[in-house]
Amino acid sequence: MNFLYPGFLFALLTVAIPVIIHLFNFRKFKKVYFSNVAFLKEIKEQQSSREKLKNLLILCCRILAIVFLVFAFARPFLPSTSKIDQSKGNIVSIYIDNSYSMEAVNKEGSLLDEAKRKAKEIVKAFQLNDRFQLLTNDFEGKHQRLLNADELIQAVDEVKISSASRQLQQVINRQQSIFTGARNRFAYIISDFQQGFAGNQPIKTNPNTNVSLIKLNSNALPNVAVDSAWLLSPTHQAGATEKLVVQLHNYGDEDAKNIPIKLTINQQQKAISSLNIAAGKTQTDTLAYSGLGLGWQRGTLSIKDFPLTFDDQLHFSFKVNANQKVLSINGQTAEKYIKALFGADPYFQLTEMPESNINYSALASYSLIVLNSLDNPASGLAQELKSYIANGGSVVVFPNVKADKNVYSAFLTSLGLPAIADVNGNATKVSHIELKHPLFKEVFETLPQNIDLPQVNRYFNFVESSQRSKEDLLSLPAGKLFFARYPMGNGQAYLAATDLDNDDSNLAKHPVFVPLMYKIAFVSAKEQPIYYTVGRNNVLESQKIVLGANQTLKLVADNFEVIPELRQINGKTLLYVADQVKKAGYYELKKADSTLAVIAFNDNRTESDMHYSSADQIKELFGKQQLTFLDPKSDSIASAVSSKNNGTELWKLCLILSLVFLAIEILLVRFYHTQKPGLQAH
Repeated sequence: MNFLYPGFLFALLTVAIPVIIHLFNFRKFKKVYFSNVAFLKEIKEQQSSREKLKNLLILCCRILAIVFLVFAFARPFLPSTSKIDQSKGNIVSIYIDNSYSMEAVNKEGSLLDEAKRKAKEIVKAFQLNDRFQLLTNDFEGKHQRLLNADELIQAVDEVKISSASRQLQQVINRQQSIFTGARNRFAYIISDFQQGFAGNQPIKTNPNTNVSLIKLNSNALPNVAVDSAWLLSPTHQAGATEKLVVQLHNYGDEDAKNIPIKLTINQQQKAISSLNIAAGKTQTDTLAYSGLGLGWQRGTLSIKDFPLTFDDQLHFSFKVNANQKVLSINGQTAEKYIKALFGADPYFQLTEMPESNINYSALASYSLIVLNSLDNPASGLAQELKSYIANGGSVVVFPNVKADKNVYSAFLTSLGLPAIADVNGNATKVSHIELKHPLFKEVFETLPQNIDLPQVNRYFNFVESSQRSKEDLLSLPAGKLFFARYPMGNGQAYLAATDLDNDDSNLAKHPVFVPLMYKIAFVSAKEQPIYYTVGRNNVLESQKIVLGANQTLKLVADNFEVIPELRQINGKTLLYVADQVKKAGYYELKKADSTLAVIAFNDNRTESDMHYSSADQIKELFGKQQLTFLDPKSDSIASAVSSKNNGTELWKLCLILSLVFLAIEILLVRFYHTQKPGLQAH
């Protein structure tokens, strides 16, 4: 048996007090004169032995009462197998899961309220001088400060449900960062341990940290969530009909039937639908809408599903532009088909530049660049276009087959395109069109059997490489390239085998040319994501934003305003908001009083799956590492924690024994008679 406060054992010296009282109990006897003492002698002898026994019993009770009272203050305990040295002091980190799943209710109330109670009980098991950390999913800066017991209990009362979600390994890593010095380290994790929280990857802990898990009991709940959505067209025109794909996920164990879906844009209902979703599966639906004006659009997809409602809405935003900027860089002998194609449509804002006078600084502002029969493409242009493509731009190359093939070959290889092998002057015809490619989607009402394809009289043969990613759109006989797409970085390049001169091919006058170029222009539009996820996306992308000397950007919403950090990278602006956005909804990016963008945020859907990891599954993640599970059904988590850390404490037993011996003393004094009944003097 050991003592937590052995210094109190010096108080055992107080045992001398009742002993001294017993030894020096000087009583004055009164003399009584009596004629015959024969009977009195017998009475005296009998009373004396009973008196001595009574005094000894009282003395023992007093000594034991004092001894056990001193022991109670010295906190005796039977050491545990953990061999924790309590003299070093303790640092205790307590994590309370405050994600959406903790709103679930069991017979103890909400899981979050139960977690708060358990956290307070843990605090009671530690000492006055121990220090505590409270950690939640918010990972706020104040959570890195050590608190005393009273401060921690107050902080626990302030914990509320948060949209942030973390994984178990993240929590353990965050707890480890607070542990410093030689103090004993204790980490407590209170959670319902959703499968998304626990994960399926091995968990690593510090062997010097005592990790304890408290798994709150909750039942699996049915839940259908608006999982994701995406627009079918990257460009948006005023009044045009567009389509949005929505995906619902049924996280429950039973089929969900007739789940209603509603699409609203700018608070106006645009479409409705309903879906049946099998248990544990996803289902998509396509919603069509029209009638949009210019500017930023705020859309919301919503369903009705109970009891969990936090994932029943998905916000998104996009911009309807008045035009799309296209650049045509022309050689001296370039044909006018590009100008005729894009100049006739008011949606496209076409700019033409001669190859001898190119404004390189303006290239990033165009969504599509067409190289129209350049005579002598420069290496500097190749480097600028390579950077432009890497940052999401699209380039279409119609080479001049009359130009020096060696110059063109060097230019193309600088762009990452295949080198030119030779010039072929044998007339032929395009033999294959890849109608299943997304560029040709919805171009033909029905797939033709014997489609008329372009004729070509003179073209380049290229040196193909299997290591280069390529998508053939139009092919010549023997699989030779006629028009192909090459994905590069965030953008793409399109390469034709000939120019638009009618003497070289009839491509420019062929019916496939117009829809092909239009679709390339549409898919080349640079569009930001239609929504971000709270707690996951802390970096926002935008087209290049130029600020004046005293200007700043602000991200604002109702009762919210933050100034993001800006970084200009390769013609675009990155906005760093860290973890300051904590609520789903719409946020306006403002420059002074003008709105540059509307950005939508949604809650993380990892909280939607209301299935939980079992204790055995969690233990498997930790492998052979030391781990303790504390039963939340226990009447006293504090006792379980104390027993684990300190061993079996005996101070309560000592206090009870002290009171028992005091009670025995009182009974001896009051009811133990020294005179034998019936014995009298005559």
